[in-house]
Amino acid sequence: MKKILPIILGLVMSFFIQFKSKAQTPWDEVMMGKNEICIALIYEHSTWDKYWEGTRLRENANIGTLTRQMGMPMIALGLTNKVNIIASLPYIATKASGGTQVGQSGIQDLSVSAKVEWLQKRISGGRLLFLTNLHYSRPVGNYLSDYMPFSLGFGAPELGFRGIAGYKMDNGLVFRSSIAYLKRGQTEIERNYYYQNGSVYSQFMNVPDAFNFHAAIGYWFLENQLRLEATYQLLNCLSGDDIRAYNAPQPTNKMEVSQVGAWAQYYIKGRQGLGVLAYYNYAVGGRNMGQFSSLGLGLTYQLELTKK
Repeated sequence: MKKILPIILGLVMSFFIQFKSKAQTPWDEVMMGKNEICIALIYEHSTWDKYWEGTRLRENANIGTLTRQMGMPMIALGLTNKVNIIASLPYIATKASGGTQVGQSGIQDLSVSAKVEWLQKRISGGRLLFLTNLHYSRPVGNYLSDYMPFSLGFGAPELGFRGIAGYKMDNGLVFRSSIAYLKRGQTEIERNYYYQNGSVYSQFMNVPDAFNFHAAIGYWFLENQLRLEATYQLLNCLSGDDIRAYNAPQPTNKMEVSQVGAWAQYYIKGRQGLGVLAYYNYAVGGRNMGQFSSLGLGLTYQLELTKK
């Protein structure tokens, strides 16, 4: 395997000789051109040692510090200059420093989304943009959703619609905001009774729908080689219950979080199509979830399938 791996990497790198330096995420204003493909590999390390039990911030010695690691491949395709398809499939591992409970590891949810640019209009020294993103995700890994906070995900399908507005000035300054509605389904659990504002005899839990807001102020440096952004994100479930005192959380909980962060992406000069990215997020407020800090690192490559 040690002999084969360098050969495989060499073939992959030789295949990516036509990469261009432009990559995107589902919530930003960046679009790829027709027949362009971007491949990304992202690693994220997240920890917390305090969590909100309802609105009360507390510690729990039976958990100590919870660590969550994620490795996620992502691919984006430009069907046209105005329509892009994005897909991702995370692998996640969780563990705790205290207590006797063991963490989980495995594949989480497959997510596929379509991003469409509807408007690009020049206004006083910049470009005004409006886009939408429609995404669908569902579990593909056989993980336990009702094993929180160690579970890999909610174990339920999700349909989301996001509107994205951005303004990019000629001097490189970018303003962006987006609003999304997340419609979620049911998750199957390994028990036939649970408590949610009363006794419920069922093997299914309703995962609350949610509202998501994302905003960023960014700047492009070095002739669009370096992008730096300051971000803010808010997630609010529209229903659900609180974690009961000294009890474990469950998928029915009303989760809320507000987080601040920073994002950096650099396209390596002389390595056409090769880029690196890094980001940091910290939860400044929340409900029924951990007060996390997370650090992410990634590599991106982009190629053009055929000449336009």
